[in-house]
Amino acid sequence: MSLGLLGVALFALSLPMTRLAVGSTQSPQLSPEFVALGRAAVAGVLAAAWLVWKRASWPRRRDWALLAAMAGGVVFGFPLLTSIALREVDAVHASLILALLPLFTAALGALLAGQRPSVGFWVFAVLGAALVMVYALLHGAGRFAWNLHWADGLLVAAMLSAAVGYALGGHLAQSRPAGDVIGWALVLSLPISVPAAWWLRPANAVQFSAWGGFGYVAVVSMWLGFLAWYRALALGGTVRISQLQLLQPFLSMMAAAILLHETLGLTTLLFAGAVLAVVSVARRMPVHQAPHPAPDSRS
Repeated sequence: MSLGLLGVALFALSLPMTRLAVGSTQSPQLSPEFVALGRAAVAGVLAAAWLVWKRASWPRRRDWALLAAMAGGVVFGFPLLTSIALREVDAVHASLILALLPLFTAALGALLAGQRPSVGFWVFAVLGAALVMVYALLHGAGRFAWNLHWADGLLVAAMLSAAVGYALGGHLAQSRPAGDVIGWALVLSLPISVPAAWWLRPANAVQFSAWGGFGYVAVVSMWLGFLAWYRALALGGTVRISQLQLLQPFLSMMAAAILLHETLGLTTLLFAGAVLAVVSVARRMPVHQAPHPAPDSRS
């Protein structure tokens, strides 16, 4: 739980920092494509050095396909889609759209691990997601419900990409160190991320704050945060630990209020307390291992 909370806290700054890096349509900074691929390139180089230093073992042959799918979700899909979307909408709005990520992660994690969450777990998981969505309707003053932006579609796709990457990473981290899992996924991405980042590098000067945001998402969001997060998923189970992500939207909004001066009111704090209570109860609900089929006596 402690590692999971650390991972969520580190990831919570990803959206505000990405917003800081890309700017807005009125004041653009780094291009969304460069931010997404550049962060993967920087993290990939760091991960390669880490793997060499610790003399990490090579992935098993059957793991390469899972690592590639994981990279497609968390190395390319989520960063690229959110970077483009955050040019159009603010970090608070994006945080709300991504609030259903824990449910998708839990569902995929249960399928991969052969687990059967109890009915109580799903009741509280859905309740937590419902609280977040109610907050979205109230906080957005109708924007989310009645005036969907095209960027919201990108954020939904980003949420699905992250859920796939988190579930696969948590599954792989059960059989090898979490640092190796994200490390090999990043290294596997280097042949694409490095040339693309170099091609997309900014031609004009950008603000120092934009480079600061880029540095955070490259080093912390894309690498260090995953060390804690995937280890937590392996130790506590993807289904249970993923529910800590319900707190991430509120942490992101608080960070956006501090760093970007976006609006944050009392309603946000009240809903954050309610979601925290739901997470505390949901993580105590039993999660059962699905029974394995009995062996065929004729074999």
